[in-house]
Amino acid sequence: MSNTTSEPVKIAVLGCGTVGTEVVRLLTEEAQDLASRVGAAVQIAGIYVRDASKDRGPYVPDELLTEDAEALVDRSDVVVELMGGEEPARTLILRALERGSAVVTANKALLASHGPELYEAADAAGADLYYEAAVAGAIPLVRPVRESLAGDHITRILGIVNGTTNYVLDEMTVRGLDYDVALKQAQDLGFAEADPTADVGGHDAAAKAAILASLAFHQRVHIDDVYCEGIEAITATDVIAAKETGQVIKLLAIAERTDAGVSVRVHPALVPLTHPLAGVHGGFNAVFIEAQSAGELMFYGQGAGGTPTASAVLGDVVSVARHKAQGGKGPVESNYADLPVLPIGSARTRFSIRMSVIDKPGVLAKVAETFAAYGVGIEVVRQVPGQSHAGLILSTHRVPEGDLRATVAELESSDVVDGVLSVLRIEGE
Repeated sequence: MSNTTSEPVKIAVLGCGTVGTEVVRLLTEEAQDLASRVGAAVQIAGIYVRDASKDRGPYVPDELLTEDAEALVDRSDVVVELMGGEEPARTLILRALERGSAVVTANKALLASHGPELYEAADAAGADLYYEAAVAGAIPLVRPVRESLAGDHITRILGIVNGTTNYVLDEMTVRGLDYDVALKQAQDLGFAEADPTADVGGHDAAAKAAILASLAFHQRVHIDDVYCEGIEAITATDVIAAKETGQVIKLLAIAERTDAGVSVRVHPALVPLTHPLAGVHGGFNAVFIEAQSAGELMFYGQGAGGTPTASAVLGDVVSVARHKAQGGKGPVESNYADLPVLPIGSARTRFSIRMSVIDKPGVLAKVAETFAAYGVGIEVVRQVPGQSHAGLILSTHRVPEGDLRATVAELESSDVVDGVLSVLRIEGE
């Protein structure tokens, strides 16, 4: 027998796209189980949509649809924001929090840009603000970082947090497709939007990196603090060269804490096949965490899609609804640290530089002199024979990015280098 209170917890759903529809379906079909977990009935107060006359399918009751978002927010105990974008989502969330209503959101872009404002509003009102679905879809990640590892010191996060780019790079690796062909295939299968810029440009991953870094390092990291580089310049030749050296190319979100400060960046990187992230295929996501006491942890699963994302949303709904029904409150923002967010030039990592050079004696020595002049140590050199030109692939020791960039600029003006074809960071070692 379930132990529930008499007063139902009223849920407002803002937005009824793929995820919103799944959330409504689960709230309806799992109502009895949810009531048992919450300790009170969970009741949908309404569903905000821009056009209430549009058919929403069999899982969305027409009588629950409304075009008046403010009135819906005002009569609800929990507001589930699934609209995306900054406005009107920001205004509606603030309205809900100021009333003391709990908020569950999957809006990574809003949190990465306006998180502090929302956190402060939640703290001032004593209201819950939960956002598990904003990072890595169904993978339980936000709560472990925010709560389970709260007593530890996270030093580094490496994450594949965008399924579209992982699918494209995986198809280029496994099937040998060119970038444009792999991207078109992703669009045809629904993995990528008609305008894929946010994904392939790294911006989606950058928003998630800002959220993870803020949680992991107990300080505020804005999306503008995140260095962002997409996968548009990755070629089939880059992928082949990676395979020949026992590596694979992944778009990584990286957050590191060092003695100098915090480094947060998103960019393609070479990952050794021995690293767990190298085996993440298709549209899946995975996040690898290094902590002082816990050691190495990996979270893996589906990072997008209506049902997986709805699962994360419902988990948050149960938590905040339980607080409404039985009392209590979730964790507040932890932002006591005041570490500098380092520019990309200060980030230290290894690099792989692929270049075309004139095929004559003494070239390798002159290239090595250029590296030495900027304090960049060469670890491995591979030579690819050509006709009038030859190819070189050099791997460096860990160096500041600024030193490497200066080295590359010098190489590009050298009379023995025909062209620097690609520069990729090496991560996961």
